[in-house]
Amino acid sequence: MNEINKKRLFYASCTALLVTAMTFAIRARLETVFGPEGVGLTLEQIGYAFTPAFWGFTLAMLFGGPLVDIIGIKKITWIAFIMHAIGIVWTIMAKDMSSLFIATLFVGIGNGMVEAALNPMIASMYPENKTKMLNRFHVWFPGGIAIGGVMGWLVMDVMELSWQVMVGILFIPLVIYAFMFLGQKFPVTERVQLGVSTSNMFKSLGKPLFIFMAVCMMLTAASELGTTQRIESLLKESGTVPLLVLVFINGIMAFGRAFAGPVIHKLSPSGMLLFSAIFTFIGLWLLTITSGGMIFAAAAVFAVGVTFFWPTMLGFVAEYLPETGALGLSIMGGLGMLSVSIVLPIMGKLMDEASAHEALRTMSILPAILIAAFIGLFIYMKNRKTKTIKE
Repeated sequence: MNEINKKRLFYASCTALLVTAMTFAIRARLETVFGPEGVGLTLEQIGYAFTPAFWGFTLAMLFGGPLVDIIGIKKITWIAFIMHAIGIVWTIMAKDMSSLFIATLFVGIGNGMVEAALNPMIASMYPENKTKMLNRFHVWFPGGIAIGGVMGWLVMDVMELSWQVMVGILFIPLVIYAFMFLGQKFPVTERVQLGVSTSNMFKSLGKPLFIFMAVCMMLTAASELGTTQRIESLLKESGTVPLLVLVFINGIMAFGRAFAGPVIHKLSPSGMLLFSAIFTFIGLWLLTITSGGMIFAAAAVFAVGVTFFWPTMLGFVAEYLPETGALGLSIMGGLGMLSVSIVLPIMGKLMDEASAHEALRTMSILPAILIAAFIGLFIYMKNRKTKTIKE
């Protein structure tokens, strides 16, 4: 570890995640470009065109997870760069549903490879502060969405430039993270460090606690990303600028994750997840009954709720189930994105046939289920800690 420049690798990882996050904001803006008032796709068709960003992400993580241990973090990181570059170019050339679908697939694979390589790398570099450092790393997911949202608004709405220029901005952080990773020595994964065999890793994936967390990951990711990815259509009639609401939500999330340390000390990971589920549920319901300026108040409650979902779910698995290795983290992230690919067309159909409010009300069922699940998790972890102390 002495020869590894952890600080440079961490900052390069944050920049790579910035690219991933900016694609989410820019894709949200492209909904209006390719939608009924633009190219002419229905909201359901756009939902299907966007799904490769999520199941492509899932496939990349599920294949990239075990490959990280076999071929190393470095090679997976460079595969992510290549996929990102192809995806950005293809997006700029997209003209219809098919080309948008293919472009989104390459971007999704690139995004998945970033998470497959860099989550386990950070867990490996900071074994004593996994949840804290994963939260700091994931500052750049909401941070990148906020930056991408602002850039999209400036380029298209203020400067009135083409959407291709907006997409082209992604090349800036792409080149930066490639330069920062160039020539660096990468660590091995934590599973390799611990000497956990491949067979034991696969056995660990069958533990009830891991299966429970994997199912919950699907619900937490869908609650967060399903809502924010379709923000343009969900808030189109709210009397606000949806992209600025997206920036507002992700600004709060970035701030919260940047200062996650004190929160982690006061609340256990299971306590943080319960807190998040409650606020997410309230926030989604408030979004269905507010309009105008009050949308931002409802969005703030929602943002507080989803802030710690993704990194804390990963941190929980890295901390309490380290034997699952990079594959465990990849399965968590992959299932999370897979769930989003499922809900996007469903939300689109609800908005086409009913209303945006109906779609939001339906989405609120997910955090309601999570509240009950995380109450159970909180009690289980408290009893487990008490039992360990007695022993």
